[in-house]
Amino acid sequence: MSAVEMSHNRAAAGLGSVFARVTATVAAWNDARITRRELNRLTDRELSDIGLSRGDIERVARGL
Repeated sequence: MSAVEMSHNRAAAGLGSVFARVTATVAAWNDARITRRELNRLTDRELSDIGLSRGDIERVARGL
């Protein structure tokens, strides 16, 4: 009985880990999407004022 309970707990922990990674990936994608959207709303002058160009938006959104 103990072996069955241990394997069940390990499987549940593995599933929780997968769920946490999927949640983190979706959250990171959404953050990048929002950053990209907000930066694209700025004018070229506003981007220049913060030291960016249109070509920098994707890099900044990805956090690179």
